[in-house]
Amino acid sequence: QVQLVESGGGLVQAGGSLKLSCAASGRTFSRYGMGWFRQAPGKEREFVATISGSGGTTYYTDSVKGRFTISRDNAKNTVYLLMNSLKPEDTAVYYCAARDYTSQEYVYWGQGTQVTVSS
Repeated sequence: QVQLVESGGGLVQAGGSLKLSCAASGRTFSRYGMGWFRQAPGKEREFVATISGSGGTTYYTDSVKGRFTISRDNAKNTVYLLMNSLKPEDTAVYYCAARDYTSQEYVYWGQGTQVTVSS
């Protein structure tokens, strides 16, 4: 069982930056690939970024490439999402999730943190 708690959301002007954190419980954090997802009002949840257990491999959805950076600190059981050059369309609730190392499915989810970008 893994529990995830996001933090770092807030209100920021367009062009600004925010850094989200996701703290995980458990002693096997490094075995889980981690992902960030977001859900805007009236829209389906969408994938944002993912990072492998070691942190050596990352992948981003096209709309955030070059602006967002996912990273992790396995010693602190934490994954981060640094968001630069924010746009109003980035406004959403952001969720972190842990990917099961057997099924490769995202099976553990945090409660989400709101990010609002004003124009």
